[in-house]
Amino acid sequence: MAVLAPLIALVYSVPRLSRWLAQPYYLLSALLSAAFLLVRKLPPLCHGLPTQREDGNPCDFDWREVEILMFLSAIVMMKNRRSMFLMTCKPPLYMGPEYIKYFNDKTIDEELERDKRVTWIVEFFANWSNDCQSFAPIYADLSLKYNCTGLNFGKVDVGRYTDVSTRYKVSTSPLTKQLPTLILFQGGKEVMRRPQIDKKGRAVSWTFSEENVIREFNLNELYQRAKKLSKAGDNIPEEQPVAPTPTRVSDGESKKDK
Repeated sequence: MAVLAPLIALVYSVPRLSRWLAQPYYLLSALLSAAFLLVRKLPPLCHGLPTQREDGNPCDFDWREVEILMFLSAIVMMKNRRSMFLMTCKPPLYMGPEYIKYFNDKTIDEELERDKRVTWIVEFFANWSNDCQSFAPIYADLSLKYNCTGLNFGKVDVGRYTDVSTRYKVSTSPLTKQLPTLILFQGGKEVMRRPQIDKKGRAVSWTFSEENVIREFNLNELYQRAKKLSKAGDNIPEEQPVAPTPTRVSDGESKKDK
């Protein structure tokens, strides 16, 4: 395990090795690491090495080397904890039916401003986020139930389009726990979002369940109003947003779901 963990992390980072090769420091470190393993494990090179093993086998790690390798493995896993998590615990990507429009950094603003009578619910997500992957089928099911002419569902990958995360103030740091973030837009403007953010930039505890989304965003009422818009056609003037206004959250405050 002490040797396997850093090797797995190295193999997972193969696409980025080209950048490492441009830095002599990384290349030298990789060569020294490989040389250590070869000298310690490959006969006859290892036969003349000193060892503190009880069986006197010089071609295997002694207790001091095992401790050092375990310590280095812990450092590698901490530095690459996101990659290690993706390889071992990431749920499969949702590939089922949905009625969702995917935005990029250029189309999101254009679409929100195209017709201000249309209400948009947009999910800001990242593919590496386990919470985003778990919420994907729930969000897809909501889009199938509530999407209509006046109520649309969208998604934008802030892990890929980082300027979108800055523009809409959605932090991609795992420490803030802001992913996924749902934002309700009416008249092209943000009306509310979940989870809410406290003054320290941390997400207030909120469960991304279907019931919570329907209740908090009042989807049933939004859907009924949106259907009236689609029936009336283009003769209905623009209406003022009527979504609930998010409350201010104090430092350290945590909201518990009912």
